[in-house]
Amino acid sequence: MATNELHGENSPYFHGWKAYDNDPFHPIQNPNGVIQMGLAENMLSFDLIEDWIKKNPRASICTSEGLNKFRDIAIFQDYHGLSEFRNAVAKFMGRVRGDRVKFDPARIVMGGGATGANELITFCLADPGDAFLVPSPYYPAFGRDLRWRTGVQLFPVMCNSKNDFQITVEALEEAYEKAKQSNIKVKGLIIVNPSNPLGTVLDREALKTLVSFINEKNIHLVCDEIYAATVFSAAPNFISVAEIIQEMDCNRDLIHIVYSMSKDMGLPGFRVGIVYSYNDAVVNCGRKMSSFGLVSSQTQHLLASMLDDEEFVEMFLRESAKRLSDRHKFFTMGLEQVGISCLKSNAGLFVWMDLRSMLIEQTVEAELELWKIIINQVKLNVSPGSSFQCVEPGWFRVCFANMDDATVEIALKRIQMLAGQGKEKEVAVKNKPWRKNLRLSFPARIYDESSVMSPRLMSPHSPIPHSPLVRART
Repeated sequence: MATNELHGENSPYFHGWKAYDNDPFHPIQNPNGVIQMGLAENMLSFDLIEDWIKKNPRASICTSEGLNKFRDIAIFQDYHGLSEFRNAVAKFMGRVRGDRVKFDPARIVMGGGATGANELITFCLADPGDAFLVPSPYYPAFGRDLRWRTGVQLFPVMCNSKNDFQITVEALEEAYEKAKQSNIKVKGLIIVNPSNPLGTVLDREALKTLVSFINEKNIHLVCDEIYAATVFSAAPNFISVAEIIQEMDCNRDLIHIVYSMSKDMGLPGFRVGIVYSYNDAVVNCGRKMSSFGLVSSQTQHLLASMLDDEEFVEMFLRESAKRLSDRHKFFTMGLEQVGISCLKSNAGLFVWMDLRSMLIEQTVEAELELWKIIINQVKLNVSPGSSFQCVEPGWFRVCFANMDDATVEIALKRIQMLAGQGKEKEVAVKNKPWRKNLRLSFPARIYDESSVMSPRLMSPHSPIPHSPLVRART
């Protein structure tokens, strides 16, 4: 099981990480290195959390002010989790969802990040060989998280750009029937809302349709809502499935939510994953399984204090949304200047960039050739749509929140240069047979010296790379 090929490490998604690991960008030491734009991480509001920590030293058992709690926190803790932590998380989940729904702390089950939480719920709901429907495009590492050790299969629900990749009942039925015809038992539907990689949110009617579908089929609905607080514009706003089931009749035993602190708070290293289930049996089973992926008691203690600070939480959510909005606007406007469009979105830490016009032909092979150029010559790690099971070649996920302003400016200049050179060669290339050795030429230094930042402002991602096998959720 540990050595099989289902981990997915051989996909282009992880190959891009390796390219970054081998040649990481650094503004001084390696200014021509690969910039990491394949990591969906929120680094834009670290200073707010750092300021809170400085003002609240008692929240940490590693300070003289908080040392009196050291012995209580350092000893073995029950796998239910600290009560103050579960209370604070439940309160925070409600606040992120506009206080339109309340969460019961007794239903919170911990996991080792969203990766651990997703695997935990999969183990609870399905046996090896069973299947989950997953609307595409979807997060590439779901193969690892949901399938690798559980033996569960994933059946893509095909969505396309004709309706902005919205999920349709027809596509759901087609995927469900395809599984049945293959004598595969469908145990559930897994959705990510807000979407990774689209950055879009599901509206009320779409969510009601999904709940009705799973209720009719008597299968489970797992809603991965880890990007809930990354919505950076008021319309359309984020609606949780927890809110939907208050408005309609359904079997609540079929409804489950996955959450974490990785995206909304920008704390993936804390490994805080949450399963919130309305099914008592799943809660009890999940608690037993959580023994293999608990959140450290020190982390629980710190976050319990932070998330219980209502004034801080309100300020953080407001300021984080503003910064994400500003970065998204800066990045997409820069792309528009050279004729590159993105799917309209208002959430997430990335854009779904449309480079279909730059493909020599509309095939996955052509997409991967363009991706190799972007990795090896433009020196950007962006993720090709085919690694997200996208049915249309030419879409790329590009992350924009895991770097400082100066680095994102350099990355944008590199993409703009790619677009400019692509247009110059477009006519000539399309009039020739497809060649797998197509290359675009770039100068050794593709940005002005004046754009290089000072060491004080250098990207938090350089120069120390991290293995994709260590990072459990991206």
